[in-house]
Amino acid sequence: MHALIVPIAGVDDAALLAQLDEHCRAHLAGYKVPRSFELRESLPRSSAGKINKPSLQAPYWVDQVSRS
Repeated sequence: MHALIVPIAGVDDAALLAQLDEHCRAHLAGYKVPRSFELRESLPRSSAGKINKPSLQAPYWVDQVSRS
């Protein structure tokens, strides 16, 4: 699992990632803890204002082979 994070302005990025990892490990089951975190300026939105998940997932599926 990979987590995309939009930090609040003025927050130390390294400290934020360390705190997020620590918090997840303390409160989530091991298989639910993200293996990696990525900081973003913003998340893409659809015309309805929802987060556009397909556009976030697309770069990670480029080299995958379709089984259908």
